[in-house]
Amino acid sequence: MAKKSVIARNIKRKELSQKYMGLRVWLKNQIKRTSNLSTRLRLHALIQSLPKNSSPTRTESRCQVTGRPKAVYRDFGVSRHVFRELANEGLLPGVVKSSW
Repeated sequence: MAKKSVIARNIKRKELSQKYMGLRVWLKNQIKRTSNLSTRLRLHALIQSLPKNSSPTRTESRCQVTGRPKAVYRDFGVSRHVFRELANEGLLPGVVKSSW
């Protein structure tokens, strides 16, 4: 189980990322459309002035049950350990044990 402070930090980063997503996308589109160098540099400075944790690359995919940061299945949002337990209990819809 991951520390609660680490999980809370990641949640805070996700919230900040969502908050600044629209502004960040708008600024990036303006940079792509602008050919003037001084305007482009000003727009880059605006992106750099956004909070560091508002970048979507700072968020980490974590297991929703244990908070484990590695081996997390995107489709289910759980780590491989939890996935195996839930699949064996039949709690994941559409997951069938393979046999051939």
